[in-house]
Parts: sequence; structure tokens; C-alpha cells
Amino acid sequence: MKEKLFTKNFTLLVLGQVSSLFGNYILRLALSMYVLDLTGSAAVFAGLLSAATIPTILLSPFGGTLADRMDRRNIMVALDAMTGIAVLGTALFLTQQHAMIVIGALLVLLSVFGAFETPTVQACIPSMLTGDNIVRGNAVVNQTASISYLTAPLLGGILYAAIGLKPVMYASVVSFFVTALLECFIKLEYRPTGFQGKVFAVAKADFLDSVRFMGKERKDILRILLLAALSRFFVMGVTLVGLPFLVRTVLGLNATYYGAAESLLAVAVIVGSTLAGALAGKIKNGGLAPMLFAIGLCIVLAGFPFLLSADAGVQYAVLVAAFCGMQIAISMFSIYAVSMIQQSTPEQMIGKVMAYTSAITLCAQPIGQMVYGFLFDGFCEAVWLVLIPTGAVVCGIGVAAKK
Repeated sequence: MKEKLFTKNFTLLVLGQVSSLFGNYILRLALSMYVLDLTGSAAVFAGLLSAATIPTILLSPFGGTLADRMDRRNIMVALDAMTGIAVLGTALFLTQQHAMIVIGALLVLLSVFGAFETPTVQACIPSMLTGDNIVRGNAVVNQTASISYLTAPLLGGILYAAIGLKPVMYASVVSFFVTALLECFIKLEYRPTGFQGKVFAVAKADFLDSVRFMGKERKDILRILLLAALSRFFVMGVTLVGLPFLVRTVLGLNATYYGAAESLLAVAVIVGSTLAGALAGKIKNGGLAPMLFAIGLCIVLAGFPFLLSADAGVQYAVLVAAFCGMQIAISMFSIYAVSMIQQSTPEQMIGKVMAYTSAITLCAQPIGQMVYGFLFDGFCEAVWLVLIPTGAVVCGIGVAAKK
């Protein structure tokens, strides 16, 4: 008999994620627009966001330790409730004179909470589901994030323009409190082990256990983790830096074209998540290699119109189509990679391993963005020299990964 995917626990988790992500996206959109209105510089908010990722990277190992040793449901409830309180406090004390300090502090707090919540949520999925349903569950969570990303910024922009920042923040507060309420009804069989000794000593011991586990006992997990980090380095660098640069600067098209491209990429992520769920059980361990190869091939295809000096309309169409294909492939790759790690990790270590997975892949993203920022600036007259070699390297990694 086929096991049910949408159990009570998993349904509550997904509904909580819908509410939480919606609140997050409308909040960040409203904050970015407020900072832009206040300073006239989008780079200021981008800098705040970049700085705020540091606590997530540094604290993720502690988040993994907490997820493995404490009640995961209580962790999620507490974190979402504290997030709601933090946003509410920011809204109440926000003034134009101290806006940058207050908003910066809020972003740092959200980053700290994220360091503990991400590994906890990822550790809950294999506690709720088994077998191929773990892949399907990760696909559903990924679809939820993509749909929220597609719809929430639009609504957030409309609300911000109509009623201002603080009402949007209050709506976000409601979303976080609703999430905490939904998570109160989740029931997990997991029994926490608690902390024995000092927190830092426990975290250090857990870190060494995780390194030993991935480095000696399950080297396949370490390989998957390294492939995930490499894919994030190339894909995020090319997409987050390259797409706006290519559309706005190289092709000279207006913001409408860029907005349309971003929307299509969000749809592509949903398509990739749907395919990953539909093909669960049919993709074997070696299935990650073809996905990497497909990512590289799409990047190569994106570079050819620039090599051939095609019409701007043709270049834009091929670029968007290739990037959509890349997003479908990377979405499937990410879901299968995370699912394989979850399925191969013992219950008592899943939080720590997922925390290190998040931290390492998160580190790869800003490095990729910086590298490709320099590359696209240096080869702005011949961007194909960036895209085609990058695609070829990713294809090579895909071929090597098959072994």
C-alpha cells in the first residue's frame, strides 16, 4: 500500500511554511523599498542583506546541534513566535531617524533565527516521511517556497504602495504567529536527548562526530555536499549576477524585460520541483550527474547568441529559455541531493548534517556572486567568454560526478 504523503504532520508543516515564507517575502520586499525610498540606493539594502547572512553561516552548526538534541516542534514554534515578536517590536519602534539601525538589527535577528530554523525544518521531513515520499516532501516544500516567491513580492509591493511600511510589517507579524500556532499541533515521535555539559563543548563534539561521519563512514554524503556547493557557486553567480547584467546592461532592455525573466525563472523552479516529485523513485544515485550536465549545457546555450552576435530579441529569448532550463535542472538537483543526504543520515545526526549542508552551500553563493561580478565586468564586450567556458566546466563536473 502506497504511503500517504500529506499526513497531518506534513500538512501542518507545509501550511506553516506557506504562512512563514509569505510573511518573510512581503517583509523583505517592503523593507527594501523603504530603504530605497529613504537612501536612494538599492546597494545599501543589498549590503545589509549580505552582512546579515554571516550569523546564519556561523550559527548553523549550533542550529544543527539544537535540532538533534531538543524537541524540533518546540524549536519551530519558539523561533516563529520570536520572529513575530521581533518584527512587531521593530514596527513599533521604527522611526525615520533610526531606521537603518533598527532595520539592520532586525535583519541580523532574522538571520540568527534562520540559522536554527532551516536545519530543524529539514530534519523534520525525514521524521514525518519515509522512502520516496522524502523526495516528494522536499519537492512540495520547494514548490511552496517558489509559489510564495512568485506571489508575495507582488502583493507586498501593492500593499507598500497603498498603505506604507508598518501595516505590511503588521501583516508579516500575523503570518509568523499563524505559523507558530499551526506548528503547535505537529506531533513527532522523536525524543530529544538534551544537553549534557557546556553548550560549546557539546557543539564541538557534535561537529567532530559529523566530520567523522561524512569524512569516513559516508563519504558519498560529503561528495553530494561538495557537488551541491559547486552547483550553487556557478548557478547563483551566473543567475543572480549575470541575468540582470545581461538583460539591462548588455542588451540594454528595460526593467519590464528583467521582471518578466525573473517571473519565468520562478515558474521554472516550480516546474522542476513538480518533476522531481513526479519522478521520485525513478532517479537512482547516479541521476545527479545528468542534472549537472544539463545545467552546464543550458549555460553553454545561453552564451551562443552572444558569440554569434544575434539580434537583441533573439539573444533575450535564448537567454531566458536557457536560464529557465537551468533553473528546472538545478531545482531537481537540489531536491534529490537534499533527499539523498536525509535518507543516508541517521536520525540522531540529521539536524547537524543538514546544518552543515546549508552553511557550506550558503558560503558558496556570495563567493560565486563576487567572482562572476568581476568576470562579467571584465568581459562585458564578450560575455560568451564567461558563459560558454562556465557551462563547459559544469558539464565536465557532471561527467566526473557519474563515476
